[in-house]
Order: sequence, then C-alpha cells, then structure tokens
Amino acid sequence: MKFETPLIPAQFVRRYKRFFCDARLEDGREVTAHCPNPGSMLTLLESGQRIWLSYSDNPKRKLKYGWELVQGSSGFVGINTGRANRIVAEALAVDRLEPLRGYTSLSREVPYGERSRIDFLLRDDKRPPCYLEVKSVTMSRQTGLAEFPDSVTARGTKHLEELARVANTGERAVLLFLIQRNDAERMTIADDVDPAYMRALRKALRRGVEVFGYKSKISTDAIRLAERVPVEVGGPKPA
Repeated sequence: MKFETPLIPAQFVRRYKRFFCDARLEDGREVTAHCPNPGSMLTLLESGQRIWLSYSDNPKRKLKYGWELVQGSSGFVGINTGRANRIVAEALAVDRLEPLRGYTSLSREVPYGERSRIDFLLRDDKRPPCYLEVKSVTMSRQTGLAEFPDSVTARGTKHLEELARVANTGERAVLLFLIQRNDAERMTIADDVDPAYMRALRKALRRGVEVFGYKSKISTDAIRLAERVPVEVGGPKPA
C-alpha cells in the first residue's frame, strides 16, 4: 500500500479526545491532525517523538492532516488502523498470504452473525467459504514482541465470538493480526490489558478458529505485508 501523497515529518505534541493529535511541523507551525486509531496507543505517545503525517486538500475534510507513522529507534510503526484492511487486500490479490491462497473471489464488509460485518469473505467452488477478520497491532512492551490489544476491546471480543460460531458450522474462520511494526519478530495477547479477550480467543481456538500473525515492511513511502510471525497465546507479561 503506497501512501497517496508524500508524508510530512513532524514532532508529536499531544493526543486528545481519542481522534485528535497536535504536531509541530519542521517549520515550527503547530497543526492539528486526525488520529485514525481508536485504541490507547500505549507505548507510542511520547512527547517530542518523530511522527509522519499525510496531507489532503479535500475541501470536505475538516482536518487536512492525518497521522500515519511513528518513528522510533527500532523503526516505524503504522498507527492508522484503517490502513490494515487495504494492506491485507493487496496481499490477497497477489496470493501473498500462504494460508489463504487459491480463493477465487473476495467480498468486503459482508454482514454476518448478530449485526456484524466480516472484513473479508473468501470463496471458492471447491471448499467452504472463509471468513477473515483483520486486527491491526501496534503495541510493544518488549523488544521484538508485538502485543494485542492495547486497551479493552469489547468489539474485538464480539468478533471472536462470531468467528467461533462460524467455525462451529464447518465453515472456515480466520483471525489475522497485521503487525504494523518493523521490529516485531513474534506477537502475543496482552491478557493483562484485556483478560476477556484472551478467554474469548482461547475459546475460539478450541472451536476451530485459525489465527495468523504477519509483520509489515514500513517506510515513509509504503506499508506492505512482510513475513509471517508466531502468535503466542498466553504469552509473557512485560518485564
């Protein structure tokens, strides 16, 4: 996924009301940007941190700037959760996701379950449909270890319950964690942040839900799917 316009470097000042971010551009101007991340963004909100913004001159947009990346000592982190599905869609289109190869059609945001929508529904005449849910992962409290979630996610727990019901019918249900970090070598579930999510995930696994983790290759030009990494269910607490 290539960024539509060149990203603009800035310094992080503060985040507030969840979806607003103040940033200082290199010319000293302070601007307000949209923060496209509903989570806590734990470990990513350090004042003075180098960040990267997108810019749009669309007159319908209230905020011209959008926060895209955090740049730290270990590389880039993509904080825009809305990018995750696009990154995965591009990988599916060229058969980059080895566990999901060979499906002949793809639909997005398909209604299913109890007033839910699945991110992707993959179909093929020779096998059952595959329901694919994507989660964007940004948190890391140990070197090389990505963690999800970074805050309590009742919506994420509901998605797991819906996937478990799908798997119970004999259709394929997959949860894909897209790690939007350059530095992750593995990931785990932050059960100290949301123990209910961990319980729901373990139950979903017993019902037959498949779980995969993939890291990303991130630059100021693009974010692309990289290699698969292990997902440790019930992994270590932070040191």
